Amino acid sequence: MSAADPPTRTAANGGVPRRPRSLFLDWRAILGIAISATLLYFAFRGENFGDVAREIAGADPLLFVLATAAATFVFWIRAWRWKSLLAPVIDSTTFRSRFAAVCIGFMGNNLLPARIGEFARAFALARMEPVSVVASFSTLVIERLFDGIALVAILFLTTMLPDFPSAAFRADSGFAIAARTLGIFVVAGIVVLFLLVLWPARTVRILERIVDRVLPGRLRRPVVDALEAFLAGASILRDVRLLARAGSWTVVLWLFNAFSFWLGLRAFGLDLPFTAALFLQSVVALAVSVPSSPGFFGPFELATRAVLVDFWGQNVTQAVGFALGFHLAGFIPVTAIGLWYAWRLGLSLRGVAGSEEEVEEAVEEAVERESHSGDGSAAL
Repeated sequence: MSAADPPTRTAANGGVPRRPRSLFLDWRAILGIAISATLLYFAFRGENFGDVAREIAGADPLLFVLATAAATFVFWIRAWRWKSLLAPVIDSTTFRSRFAAVCIGFMGNNLLPARIGEFARAFALARMEPVSVVASFSTLVIERLFDGIALVAILFLTTMLPDFPSAAFRADSGFAIAARTLGIFVVAGIVVLFLLVLWPARTVRILERIVDRVLPGRLRRPVVDALEAFLAGASILRDVRLLARAGSWTVVLWLFNAFSFWLGLRAFGLDLPFTAALFLQSVVALAVSVPSSPGFFGPFELATRAVLVDFWGQNVTQAVGFALGFHLAGFIPVTAIGLWYAWRLGLSLRGVAGSEEEVEEAVEEAVERESHSGDGSAAL
């Protein structure tokens, strides 16, 4: 076992060896693969794979390289934004450590099931910087909050732009119904967020009681751990300066990500406005949040096909070719960079998979210390 691989004994389980988690036979992996296979079937239904391959091969090489570079540069922006999110828990971190952890995390998401990369990212940063795993993980919970709000805002604002094909956005369409449902959840989320900012500990305890009654045990643990981790990072939501900085970086991140989509569309001969890229990247980012196989294959392709064909009336083969080609353009570079940084850190792929247990146990140990000290969220 590598020096950086998570140990098989921890204080949280009383020193009892825990069974190593399988990389590929976990029930969540099987569920994700089944969902991805189903969505891929619908994404490629009726298409000839030879024609799709020719679309990819015929992409403009210069624009394709620029789109790939832009999609990869988004991870640099993530590393810059992360500094603002980390500010309440650590004064300064090196850009190299943050970027390495970001790439390791996304590599983990691309190669391992159940978004284990999110845990690996927190674990990797804690190996490189003097910050606890719990504090590192808490910033990622806050980061997902920023991203979710930004994506939903961009999605709805895009539909109001003059060059958006509003005729395709019929009130009785499945997409419109899904958008209204999403809007309800967003409003509810904002209310919960407001309560979390005002009364974090009390609100988390209420939410945990709700989760205990609604979710089965195997699904309950990660949700409860995320709520507990939120307490450790919630201080940024009360600092107007840090909040504005992180929010600004979030806007830059998603606008630049949309720019990479726009370049990719151009590379595949899809002469669409920037509005299409904004809308497409928002739908894709929300689609890949559903359970799927490592790398999010299936949700990415089906969401792209739906947007380009149903909203902008593009050729199906061309749309599917772009979906697969651009997906691979974003998948390969960060996976390779993440594997290289993991190797430099001495972290094996099995160690990346085991980081989920490490983070969860660290959060639970922090909660246990809190319950003994009676010091609210300070123990986190």
